[in-house]
Amino acid sequence: MIVALILIFSLVALAAAAFVVLPAWSAAETGETGSRRPWVAVTAGLVTMALGLGVYAALGQPGIALSSLSGPSRTDYPALITMLARRMPDRPGDIEGWTLLGRGYLSLGNAAQAEKALSHAVAIAKETQGSVPPQLLSSYGEAMAEAAGGVTKEAEAVFSQVLEEDPRDLVGRYYMGLALSARGQKDRALQLWEGLLADAPPDTPWRGALIDQVAALRAQSGGAAPNPMAMVQQLAQRLETNPNDLEGWLRLIRAYSVLGDKPKAVAALTRARDVFAKEAPAQAALAKAAQDNALN
Repeated sequence: MIVALILIFSLVALAAAAFVVLPAWSAAETGETGSRRPWVAVTAGLVTMALGLGVYAALGQPGIALSSLSGPSRTDYPALITMLARRMPDRPGDIEGWTLLGRGYLSLGNAAQAEKALSHAVAIAKETQGSVPPQLLSSYGEAMAEAAGGVTKEAEAVFSQVLEEDPRDLVGRYYMGLALSARGQKDRALQLWEGLLADAPPDTPWRGALIDQVAALRAQSGGAAPNPMAMVQQLAQRLETNPNDLEGWLRLIRAYSVLGDKPKAVAALTRARDVFAKEAPAQAALAKAAQDNALN
Protein backbone atom coordinates (compact mmCIF):
# COMPACT_ATOMS: atom_id res chain seq x y z
CA MET A 1 0.00 0.00 0.00
CA ILE A 2 2.99 2.31 0.43
CA VAL A 3 3.57 1.94 -3.31
CA ALA A 4 -0.03 2.93 -3.93
CA LEU A 5 0.36 6.01 -1.74
CA ILE A 6 3.51 7.04 -3.61
CA LEU A 7 1.72 6.46 -6.92
CA ILE A 8 -1.15 8.71 -5.87
CA PHE A 9 1.24 11.49 -4.86
CA SER A 10 3.08 11.02 -8.17
CA LEU A 11 -0.15 11.37 -10.14
CA VAL A 12 -1.02 14.51 -8.20
CA ALA A 13 2.45 15.85 -8.94
CA LEU A 14 2.10 15.10 -12.66
CA ALA A 15 -1.30 16.75 -12.74
CA ALA A 16 0.09 19.84 -11.06
CA ALA A 17 3.02 19.88 -13.46
CA ALA A 18 0.65 19.58 -16.41
CA PHE A 19 -1.18 22.72 -15.33
CA VAL A 20 2.15 24.49 -15.49
CA VAL A 21 3.76 23.00 -18.56
CA LEU A 22 0.83 22.99 -20.97
CA PRO A 23 0.22 26.74 -20.92
CA ALA A 24 3.98 27.35 -20.98
CA TRP A 25 4.49 24.99 -23.86
CA SER A 26 1.65 26.55 -25.77
CA ALA A 27 3.10 29.97 -25.17
CA ALA A 28 6.53 28.77 -26.31
CA GLU A 29 5.10 27.48 -29.59
CA THR A 30 3.40 30.78 -30.29
CA GLY A 31 6.60 32.64 -29.51
CA GLU A 32 5.38 34.62 -26.51
CA THR A 33 8.14 36.39 -24.59
CA GLY A 34 9.15 34.89 -21.24
CA SER A 35 7.88 31.46 -22.12
CA ARG A 36 10.99 29.98 -23.74
CA ARG A 37 11.91 27.81 -20.77
CA PRO A 38 8.84 25.84 -19.69
CA TRP A 39 10.97 23.12 -18.13
CA VAL A 40 12.16 25.54 -15.49
CA ALA A 41 8.59 25.87 -14.23
CA VAL A 42 8.02 22.13 -14.51
CA THR A 43 11.16 21.32 -12.55
CA ALA A 44 10.26 23.82 -9.87
CA GLY A 45 6.79 22.28 -9.55
CA LEU A 46 8.12 18.73 -9.28
CA VAL A 47 10.73 19.75 -6.73
CA THR A 48 8.04 21.44 -4.67
CA MET A 49 5.87 18.33 -4.78
CA ALA A 50 8.81 16.08 -3.85
CA LEU A 51 9.66 18.28 -0.90
CA GLY A 52 6.02 18.26 0.17
CA LEU A 53 5.89 14.47 0.02
CA GLY A 54 9.11 14.18 2.02
CA VAL A 55 7.93 16.57 4.70
CA TYR A 56 4.57 14.78 4.93
CA ALA A 57 6.27 11.40 5.29
CA ALA A 58 8.52 12.74 8.03
CA LEU A 59 6.06 14.90 9.98
CA GLY A 60 2.60 13.81 8.88
CA GLN A 61 0.57 10.64 9.42
CA PRO A 62 0.81 8.54 6.24
CA GLY A 63 -0.55 5.57 8.18
CA ILE A 64 -3.94 7.24 8.27
CA ALA A 65 -3.89 7.68 4.51
CA LEU A 66 -2.85 4.06 4.04
CA SER A 67 -5.58 2.77 6.32
CA SER A 68 -8.17 4.80 4.45
CA LEU A 69 -7.04 3.16 1.23
CA SER A 70 -6.82 -0.43 2.47
CA GLY A 71 -9.53 -0.48 5.14
CA PRO A 72 -9.00 -1.68 8.70
CA SER A 73 -6.47 -4.39 9.46
CA ARG A 74 -7.79 -7.85 10.23
CA THR A 75 -6.20 -7.53 13.66
CA ASP A 76 -7.94 -4.20 14.35
CA TYR A 77 -11.08 -5.80 15.79
CA PRO A 78 -12.81 -2.60 16.99
CA ALA A 79 -12.36 -1.03 13.55
CA LEU A 80 -13.79 -4.13 11.86
CA ILE A 81 -16.84 -4.05 14.13
CA THR A 82 -17.30 -0.34 13.43
CA MET A 83 -17.13 -0.99 9.68
CA LEU A 84 -19.67 -3.82 9.99
CA ALA A 85 -21.98 -1.60 12.07
CA ARG A 86 -21.97 1.01 9.30
CA ARG A 87 -22.92 -1.56 6.70
CA MET A 88 -25.70 -3.38 8.52
CA PRO A 89 -28.44 -0.71 8.17
CA ASP A 90 -28.25 -1.35 4.42
CA ARG A 91 -28.61 -5.12 5.01
CA PRO A 92 -31.62 -5.38 7.36
CA GLY A 93 -32.32 -9.02 6.52
CA ASP A 94 -28.77 -10.33 6.95
CA ILE A 95 -29.10 -12.62 9.98
CA GLU A 96 -25.45 -13.69 9.89
CA GLY A 97 -24.28 -10.08 9.76
CA TRP A 98 -26.41 -9.00 12.72
CA THR A 99 -25.33 -12.07 14.70
CA LEU A 100 -21.66 -11.39 14.00
CA LEU A 101 -22.09 -7.73 14.91
CA GLY A 102 -23.83 -8.60 18.19
CA ARG A 103 -21.19 -11.12 19.22
CA GLY A 104 -18.50 -8.64 18.24
CA TYR A 105 -20.01 -6.00 20.50
CA LEU A 106 -20.16 -8.60 23.30
CA SER A 107 -16.47 -9.35 22.91
CA LEU A 108 -15.73 -5.62 23.15
CA GLY A 109 -17.82 -5.31 26.33
CA ASN A 110 -20.56 -3.20 24.70
CA ALA A 111 -23.54 -5.25 25.88
CA ALA A 112 -26.15 -2.60 25.11
CA GLN A 113 -25.25 -2.47 21.42
CA ALA A 114 -24.86 -6.25 21.38
CA GLU A 115 -28.43 -6.65 22.64
CA LYS A 116 -29.74 -4.36 19.90
CA ALA A 117 -27.87 -6.16 17.13
CA LEU A 118 -28.79 -9.62 18.37
CA SER A 119 -32.45 -8.63 18.76
CA HIS A 120 -32.41 -7.87 15.01
CA ALA A 121 -30.95 -11.32 14.32
CA VAL A 122 -33.55 -13.00 16.54
CA ALA A 123 -36.39 -11.15 14.82
CA ILE A 124 -35.07 -12.10 11.37
CA ALA A 125 -34.74 -15.76 12.40
CA LYS A 126 -38.32 -15.85 13.67
CA GLU A 127 -39.61 -14.22 10.49
CA THR A 128 -37.63 -16.23 7.95
CA GLN A 129 -37.07 -19.56 9.72
CA GLY A 130 -39.96 -19.75 12.15
CA SER A 131 -37.60 -20.44 15.06
CA VAL A 132 -34.34 -19.17 16.57
CA PRO A 133 -31.21 -21.37 16.79
CA PRO A 134 -30.20 -22.06 20.42
CA GLN A 135 -26.73 -20.60 19.87
CA LEU A 136 -28.22 -17.29 18.74
CA LEU A 137 -30.70 -17.25 21.63
CA SER A 138 -27.87 -17.97 24.05
CA SER A 139 -25.86 -14.98 22.79
CA TYR A 140 -28.97 -12.80 22.93
CA GLY A 141 -29.68 -13.81 26.51
CA GLU A 142 -26.07 -13.14 27.46
CA ALA A 143 -26.27 -9.65 25.97
CA MET A 144 -29.54 -8.98 27.81
CA ALA A 145 -28.07 -10.10 31.14
CA GLU A 146 -24.83 -8.18 30.72
CA ALA A 147 -26.64 -5.02 29.62
CA ALA A 148 -28.95 -5.20 32.65
CA GLY A 149 -26.19 -6.12 35.09
CA GLY A 150 -28.00 -9.31 36.07
CA VAL A 151 -30.31 -12.04 34.78
CA THR A 152 -33.67 -10.34 34.29
CA LYS A 153 -36.94 -12.25 33.94
CA GLU A 154 -36.78 -11.71 30.18
CA ALA A 155 -33.22 -13.05 29.98
CA GLU A 156 -34.11 -16.03 32.16
CA ALA A 157 -37.00 -16.85 29.84
CA VAL A 158 -34.56 -16.81 26.92
CA PHE A 159 -32.13 -19.13 28.73
CA SER A 160 -34.96 -21.48 29.68
CA GLN A 161 -35.83 -21.80 26.00
CA VAL A 162 -32.16 -22.37 25.14
CA LEU A 163 -31.79 -25.19 27.66
CA GLU A 164 -35.01 -26.83 26.51
CA GLU A 165 -33.52 -27.13 23.03
CA ASP A 166 -29.89 -27.72 24.07
CA PRO A 167 -29.46 -28.81 27.71
CA ARG A 168 -25.65 -28.79 27.32
CA ASP A 169 -25.39 -25.12 26.29
CA LEU A 170 -22.59 -23.69 28.44
CA VAL A 171 -23.66 -20.05 28.45
CA GLY A 172 -27.28 -20.92 29.21
CA ARG A 173 -26.28 -23.11 32.16
CA TYR A 174 -23.98 -20.43 33.56
CA TYR A 175 -26.55 -17.63 33.49
CA MET A 176 -29.39 -19.87 34.64
CA GLY A 177 -27.26 -20.72 37.65
CA LEU A 178 -26.88 -17.01 38.33
CA ALA A 179 -30.65 -16.61 38.23
CA LEU A 180 -31.20 -19.55 40.59
CA SER A 181 -28.54 -18.31 43.01
CA ALA A 182 -30.02 -14.80 43.05
CA ARG A 183 -33.42 -16.29 43.98
CA GLY A 184 -31.89 -18.24 46.85
CA GLN A 185 -32.16 -21.63 45.14
CA LYS A 186 -28.54 -22.36 45.94
CA ASP A 187 -28.77 -26.15 45.85
CA ARG A 188 -30.16 -26.12 42.31
CA ALA A 189 -27.58 -23.53 41.24
CA LEU A 190 -24.76 -25.59 42.77
CA GLN A 191 -25.92 -28.75 41.03
CA LEU A 192 -26.15 -26.95 37.70
CA TRP A 193 -22.75 -25.28 38.06
CA GLU A 194 -20.89 -28.39 39.23
CA GLY A 195 -21.95 -30.14 36.05
CA LEU A 196 -20.96 -27.06 34.07
CA LEU A 197 -17.47 -27.01 35.60
CA ALA A 198 -16.91 -30.56 34.42
CA ASP A 199 -17.86 -29.65 30.84
CA ALA A 200 -16.53 -26.09 30.41
CA PRO A 201 -13.13 -25.76 28.66
CA PRO A 202 -10.31 -24.48 30.89
CA ASP A 203 -9.99 -21.31 28.79
CA THR A 204 -13.67 -20.33 29.13
CA PRO A 205 -13.66 -16.58 30.04
CA TRP A 206 -16.06 -16.95 32.97
CA ARG A 207 -14.55 -20.18 34.36
CA GLY A 208 -12.59 -18.41 37.11
CA ALA A 209 -15.68 -16.53 38.27
CA LEU A 210 -17.67 -19.76 38.18
CA ILE A 211 -15.14 -21.56 40.39
CA ASP A 212 -15.35 -18.71 42.91
CA GLN A 213 -19.15 -18.83 42.90
CA VAL A 214 -19.22 -22.60 43.32
CA ALA A 215 -16.75 -22.31 46.18
CA ALA A 216 -18.93 -19.69 47.86
CA LEU A 217 -22.07 -21.82 47.50
CA ARG A 218 -20.29 -24.89 48.85
CA ALA A 219 -18.95 -22.92 51.79
CA GLN A 220 -22.46 -21.70 52.58
CA SER A 221 -23.72 -25.28 52.53
CA GLY A 222 -20.76 -26.60 54.54
CA GLY A 223 -19.09 -28.30 51.58
CA ALA A 224 -15.53 -28.15 50.26
CA ALA A 225 -14.26 -25.90 47.48
CA PRO A 226 -14.01 -27.45 44.01
CA ASN A 227 -10.86 -29.37 43.20
CA PRO A 228 -9.78 -28.72 39.59
CA MET A 229 -7.72 -31.93 39.43
CA ALA A 230 -10.67 -33.97 40.68
CA MET A 231 -12.91 -32.46 38.01
CA VAL A 232 -10.35 -33.28 35.31
CA GLN A 233 -10.16 -36.83 36.63
CA GLN A 234 -13.93 -37.12 36.41
CA LEU A 235 -13.78 -36.00 32.78
CA ALA A 236 -11.02 -38.54 32.04
CA GLN A 237 -13.10 -41.33 33.59
CA ARG A 238 -16.16 -40.32 31.61
CA LEU A 239 -14.15 -40.43 28.37
CA GLU A 240 -12.96 -43.95 29.13
CA THR A 241 -16.61 -44.97 29.31
CA ASN A 242 -17.68 -42.84 26.35
CA PRO A 243 -14.59 -42.31 24.17
CA ASN A 244 -16.48 -41.03 21.11
CA ASP A 245 -16.66 -37.49 22.52
CA LEU A 246 -14.22 -35.35 20.57
CA GLU A 247 -15.02 -32.16 22.47
CA GLY A 248 -14.42 -34.01 25.71
CA TRP A 249 -10.97 -35.13 24.57
CA LEU A 250 -10.11 -31.60 23.47
CA ARG A 251 -11.15 -30.29 26.88
CA LEU A 252 -9.13 -32.98 28.64
CA ILE A 253 -6.02 -32.17 26.60
CA ARG A 254 -6.38 -28.47 27.41
CA ALA A 255 -7.04 -29.20 31.08
CA TYR A 256 -3.92 -31.31 31.52
CA SER A 257 -1.90 -28.66 29.68
CA VAL A 258 -3.25 -25.87 31.90
CA LEU A 259 -2.41 -27.94 34.98
CA GLY A 260 1.14 -28.43 33.68
CA ASP A 261 0.83 -32.21 33.34
CA LYS A 262 2.30 -32.61 29.87
CA PRO A 263 2.70 -36.43 29.98
CA LYS A 264 -1.03 -36.88 30.66
CA ALA A 265 -1.87 -34.31 27.98
CA VAL A 266 0.23 -36.26 25.45
CA ALA A 267 -1.37 -39.54 26.58
CA ALA A 268 -4.85 -38.07 26.13
CA LEU A 269 -3.89 -36.76 22.69
CA THR A 270 -2.56 -40.18 21.66
CA ARG A 271 -5.66 -41.96 22.93
CA ALA A 272 -7.95 -39.52 21.11
CA ARG A 273 -6.02 -39.97 17.86
CA ASP A 274 -6.52 -43.73 18.14
CA VAL A 275 -10.25 -43.35 18.81
CA PHE A 276 -10.75 -41.06 15.80
CA ALA A 277 -8.13 -42.67 13.55
CA LYS A 278 -10.49 -42.84 10.56
CA GLU A 279 -12.05 -39.36 10.91
CA ALA A 280 -10.12 -36.62 9.11
CA PRO A 281 -11.96 -33.62 10.69
CA ALA A 282 -11.30 -35.00 14.17
CA GLN A 283 -7.64 -35.56 13.35
CA ALA A 284 -7.38 -31.96 12.17
CA ALA A 285 -8.94 -30.71 15.41
CA LEU A 286 -6.54 -32.84 17.45
CA ALA A 287 -3.57 -31.57 15.44
CA LYS A 288 -4.62 -28.01 16.23
CA ALA A 289 -4.99 -28.92 19.92
CA ALA A 290 -1.49 -30.38 19.87
CA GLN A 291 -0.13 -27.19 18.33
CA ASP A 292 -2.07 -24.86 20.66
CA ASN A 293 -0.85 -26.74 23.73
CA ALA A 294 2.76 -27.22 22.50
CA LEU A 295 2.46 -31.02 22.40
CA ASN A 296 4.09 -31.57 19.00
